[in-house]
Amino acid sequence: MEPDCFRCLALLRRGVLVHCGMLGFLLATSVAAADVPSEAAAERLLALRKEAQAHEHGEGVPRDYARAVKLYCDAARLGDPEAQFSLGWMYANGRGVERDDARAAYFFSLAAKQGHLQSQKMQRFVGDPTPEVPECMRPLLPPPAEDGGDEMLPRNEAQKMVVGLVHQLAPEYGVSPRLALAVIRTESNFNTAALSNKNAQGLMQLIPDTSARFNVKNPFNPEQNLRGGLAYLRWLLAYFEGDVSLVAAAYNAGEGAVNRYRGVPPYAETRGYVQRIIGLFKRDDHPYDARITTPSPELPRIRLGKGAQG
Repeated sequence: MEPDCFRCLALLRRGVLVHCGMLGFLLATSVAAADVPSEAAAERLLALRKEAQAHEHGEGVPRDYARAVKLYCDAARLGDPEAQFSLGWMYANGRGVERDDARAAYFFSLAAKQGHLQSQKMQRFVGDPTPEVPECMRPLLPPPAEDGGDEMLPRNEAQKMVVGLVHQLAPEYGVSPRLALAVIRTESNFNTAALSNKNAQGLMQLIPDTSARFNVKNPFNPEQNLRGGLAYLRWLLAYFEGDVSLVAAAYNAGEGAVNRYRGVPPYAETRGYVQRIIGLFKRDDHPYDARITTPSPELPRIRLGKGAQG
């Protein structure tokens, strides 16, 4: 049975390790990062997992493995190691799904990276994880432009939780939630388990160097990843004095490349990325905190070049 969230928080603050499930995991992360628990997010994750467990075991509802897998996936996409473990267990044992050791290894690996002990033990029995992201873990594509839908709006419960976290955390960093969401939509399409071929990880696709730079211990944890990405955006906004196109280019290609080319680098990927961010954010500038860092020494020349192009 899950302990009361406030009891969990009190024990965690005193350094006492307790089993609080995903609720405790999120509380511990929040205490470490900002001493403020994301209670609404934790409660929604817990509800998803409990509903999944009920359908898996037929507790109070008809047994429905397909529904259980879907609900576990919703929680797993948000970084819940217990849900990731449960999915791995179902695939490893053929519980309501076709047995698939490679897929089981994929989910055990996600949970193991978060320190989930049972998943770490199970990895030795299922071999290497599949390199292909399972269908249920792939983010939903945004609606086509002609339907008038706003791509920034969440499409499911998992995305709603991410949007809620962004609106909670972004003001702490002086970053517009819409800019942060534009980056998330473009980088991972709200997939907390996203992993690129360049080892960019999680919602805001932090590379290991960026995670280390902004003290992100677990980039697959949504709150830690968001805090790291927001801290980087805050720094870039100060470094490029609120110029969103330069910030976006630096987020994609690195601030060194922007300085070297004195503007958006001539990479097709980066130029497309900048257009995408500007199109979603719908502004060319953003307020910034000049106290965060000294501005780029190349800014005068970048501005001079922009003036010449204009």
